[in-house]
Amino acid sequence: MGTWGTGPFDNDTASDFAIALDNAEPEQREFLIRGALARTAKATGYLTEAEEAVAAAALIATQCPGGEPIDTAYGPEKPMPVFPVDLRTLAAEALTRILDDESELAANWVEPADARRWLTTISHLCGVLAPPSASTDVPLFDLDS
Repeated sequence: MGTWGTGPFDNDTASDFAIALDNAEPEQREFLIRGALARTAKATGYLTEAEEAVAAAALIATQCPGGEPIDTAYGPEKPMPVFPVDLRTLAAEALTRILDDESELAANWVEPADARRWLTTISHLCGVLAPPSASTDVPLFDLDS
């Protein structure tokens, strides 16, 4: 993996994935993203598409509360469709699989500080993709009425 940073699109594979998304018809973009996420979430052993799955998850996270826009020249240039809610869960599953010790992706970093930054990026994406928890501060009934 040729990398130049720790962001979701800061490697050759993710940059190529962004180009593939730009070259795809608009209605095919969700299909490409769903495929990369599903293959990673269900993979056993070495993850061959993890970089694409991280990029796909980042694109989904941009549409979630707390998500950040993709602000790199290496991400897709064309607009993404509004993603269905079920992709959040699939993206979180793929990222969880990537963070699993078996994936060994964090070990690919030469500099330990880069590995920590990359893991922080993945963890942040997981937090954004996680479904909102039910708040216990909201009263269930209005007893004053």
